[in-house]
Amino acid sequence: MSEYDSVRRGKLVLKGESSKGHKRKHKKEKKEKQEKRRKPRIDEDAVKHGGWWQCRKVEEITGSVAIQFGERTYVKALDNGLFTLGAPHGEGDPPAPEEILTAFAINDTKVSFKSGYGKYLKVEKDGVVTGRSDAVGAMEQWEPVFENGRMALLGANNCFMSIDPEDDAVVALRKKVGDAEIAVVRSCAAREDEEVDVKPAEEMGDLSQVEINYVKKFQKFQDKKLKVNSEDRSELERAKTEGYLHEALLDRRSKMKADRYCK
Repeated sequence: MSEYDSVRRGKLVLKGESSKGHKRKHKKEKKEKQEKRRKPRIDEDAVKHGGWWQCRKVEEITGSVAIQFGERTYVKALDNGLFTLGAPHGEGDPPAPEEILTAFAINDTKVSFKSGYGKYLKVEKDGVVTGRSDAVGAMEQWEPVFENGRMALLGANNCFMSIDPEDDAVVALRKKVGDAEIAVVRSCAAREDEEVDVKPAEEMGDLSQVEINYVKKFQKFQDKKLKVNSEDRSELERAKTEGYLHEALLDRRSKMKADRYCK
């Protein structure tokens, strides 16, 4: 074997270039870290109602819906054009077919409901809600009224939909909203998965603890002592509100001259 063959072969290194390899941060690793910080929001309320989620805006009341009064009980259409309150459902059960209506938007504030028998819900002169109309007129329009996370359905007679306690009939008799008039409109329409940001561990706790967490993460401990800025933290409160908390924390750490990222 010649002396040339015995020479160890390796990568060509130019003058002034480091022979050490460079660490590369792969996009895949970065993406995995981002995915760990985000997780789909689980709608526990919808799970308890068979996947039917609560409508919180007028524009969400469209397509297949169910009107809920009380705990897992829904407005049910009868074959005589009247409506009653259906039997209670178990947790996780969806509405029955007779309890499913179809909602249509009238305008930005009003909607109409059609029963499974193909008839629209209407308020009669005596306040009884029926489903015998073939088309939508003034009396077939309903206005969902939202306030403080609750909702009531206002009929064309300026009275709110409720359940008659004597015979469970669906009526609209009262002009003021009480507990009996509080309803929930539920929809089974597909929704885009909502995601929520999961806070980093350093941002858990109050601002005082958050600052200590970041100091522990970045500060050099030459003398084994934690050096935290003792100045007033009122600026951090404002920074958190206005969205520049990290910059404010960095400024405070830089004044301590013990942070490897602040020099």
